[in-house]
Amino acid sequence: MANFPWLSVVTFLPLLGALFIFMTRSTDPEVVAENSRYMALMASVFTFVASLFIWFKFERGSADFQFVERVDWFPTLNISYHMGVDGISMMFVLLSTLLIPICVLASWRSIKVRVKEYMIAFLILETMMVGMFCALDYVLFYVFFEGVLIPMFIIIGIWGSGERRIYAAFKFFLFTLAGSVLMLLALLAMYLQAGTTDIPTLLATDFSYSMQRWLWLAMFASFAVKVPMWPVHTWLPDAHVEAPTAGSVILAGVLLKMGGYGFLRFSIPMLPEATEFFTPLVYALSVIAIIYTSLVALAQEDMKKLIAYSSVAHMGFVTIGMFTMTVQGVQGSIFQMLSHGIVSAALFLCVGVVYERLHSREISRFGGLVNIMPKYALVFMIFTLAAVGLPGTSGFVGEFLSLVGAFAANTWVGALASIGVVLGAAYMLWLYRRVIFGELTKDDLKGMLDLGPREVAIFVPLIALVFWMGIYPSSFIDVMGASVDKLIADHQLALGETVPAVLAGR
Repeated sequence: MANFPWLSVVTFLPLLGALFIFMTRSTDPEVVAENSRYMALMASVFTFVASLFIWFKFERGSADFQFVERVDWFPTLNISYHMGVDGISMMFVLLSTLLIPICVLASWRSIKVRVKEYMIAFLILETMMVGMFCALDYVLFYVFFEGVLIPMFIIIGIWGSGERRIYAAFKFFLFTLAGSVLMLLALLAMYLQAGTTDIPTLLATDFSYSMQRWLWLAMFASFAVKVPMWPVHTWLPDAHVEAPTAGSVILAGVLLKMGGYGFLRFSIPMLPEATEFFTPLVYALSVIAIIYTSLVALAQEDMKKLIAYSSVAHMGFVTIGMFTMTVQGVQGSIFQMLSHGIVSAALFLCVGVVYERLHSREISRFGGLVNIMPKYALVFMIFTLAAVGLPGTSGFVGEFLSLVGAFAANTWVGALASIGVVLGAAYMLWLYRRVIFGELTKDDLKGMLDLGPREVAIFVPLIALVFWMGIYPSSFIDVMGASVDKLIADHQLALGETVPAVLAGR
């Protein structure tokens, strides 16, 4: 069992499920749709269970890559199928495998057209996401990184709920592809310099300062769009508004984390001098994102669009935290990404619940839902407070650590970022008050049903995670701790700085 290829199993098990669904045949379309739903659910649940073995077998306190698999792919070009996870990437694998079965359940009744193709698209998407977080070869990473675009483009374009879904799908595709073309140029330049695309080897390669700056900018073009950072964030609100509920869940829950993960895996450790040079730029763009998009969120009338803009603001805390290069800042940025992946996904699911019943996302269409949907009001309240950063929830830990790191690195950056905490509370509580509280005056709302068993089953694990991460954060921080310490120590050594005693002693 020690040499069992766990990462390959978790990566390609969804693809096997997609193949079984593809081979499903029946003269009755309803039978095909129902079989596709159950097979997708089974494949995604089995994948999540398999990923739990990685969590339990992962060696805490080690910064090395674990569960490593390596097979020659293009031996003449020194390119290999190389997989492995450390304390940073392992938790994003688990986040991906957790959200896909939830997406399948959330789409159980809302998707009625081309159900078979829809489930295949989501399973292929899962393979691409998990493979990207596991890849230890730059070419392999790039294949998975770009592969994510195709199923998401199709999901938004075909099963989107708005009239502008084709526009939103193309905007999403072109924005992300444009940045990725520059990352491909960086990949080629690094390959010509190092003679390999092996990520651990590239981490130990010393690139010249002038080359580092060009490589950093090329990577930044790709990762900043994925985060997304201001001003290349405009594709996100359109994509969220037009995407089906499950599409929004994956967009917010996992796809936005690909940019942050790219910074942590490539830009910061491989290009330390360029990272130091461009850190003020990242701070400036992140602070603008936090304040500007929070103010824009306050002006929204569409529930999905408000949550989409809040995602840009929350990811601003992430980029500030990781570029502080302090233990608290980097740990806080990773924790915030995990927390945001759960909380924002849950908020989009909350919007999906009322959209299924009323087919509207306009905030003004609702009001007084607590009178007829008390369970829904409770669930929505929990995730609203987690998004605000209430102590005891996952949102507090990530924001607190990121701000501690920000104040340690630059007081002004920390102070300006703190404004986002106040604005975040303003727009989220404003949303909750408008939708949940007040008198139930609209007749068409009075027949709305509260959460059903399937919907309760979707929210319970997410609520449990929100409180687990908020009350016992060390269970997650201990996993990432050694990898974060190594990242910071290597960065400071590369810059010729003295490694802090707290890191040197670990």
